[in-house]
Amino acid sequence: MSAHQHAEGLMSHEPEKVTMEGRNKILGFWLFLGAETVLFGTLFSAFVALRHNVGDGPKASELFELPTVFAATMILLFSSLMSVFAVQAMHRHQVKAMIGWLVATVVLGLGFLGLEITEFTTYVSEGHKMNTSAFSSSFYTLVGFHGAHVAFGVLWITLLILQILKKGLTVVTAPKIYVSAIYWHFIDVVWVFIFTVVYLMGKVAA
Repeated sequence: MSAHQHAEGLMSHEPEKVTMEGRNKILGFWLFLGAETVLFGTLFSAFVALRHNVGDGPKASELFELPTVFAATMILLFSSLMSVFAVQAMHRHQVKAMIGWLVATVVLGLGFLGLEITEFTTYVSEGHKMNTSAFSSSFYTLVGFHGAHVAFGVLWITLLILQILKKGLTVVTAPKIYVSAIYWHFIDVVWVFIFTVVYLMGKVAA
């Protein structure tokens, strides 16, 4: 019996950690998220430094509609919860339930992106364009970069769902599901900071 076959036969409560390869993938992904944290930190610093430089464009307090942004925040928070349920189902080897929770994660992620696209379209119509001011440029760079991460996550999880449907839950696919959940939690945490630093601070700033 090969090492791979032996690992398949030992699918544990945490199948993502059965093999050394799986554990290395998880460790490597945490290191990747460390680099991502530094990158987002740089974008946050730039935004905070430039957020009052509105030029001839509208101010943040005039633009932002907190109910819409709050709705987007709740959608993303619930999507993160769905990914938690997906990992729990994976640990119980409930593949159908896991796929269902992953589909829910994708659907909510698409809902978030839909609200963000609508938000950006409204801002542009009100004169808040990428090149309007230093504030608008830093805003679209930070929030848009996060949105790109959400879009990537939606595509990634969708491809993982298709792979699970084809190959099933194995010691190869389990680490991929696990790190995708970590990634999804990461972009959710980043959004909480965006909601606080960009929207809440922008709305209350005079």
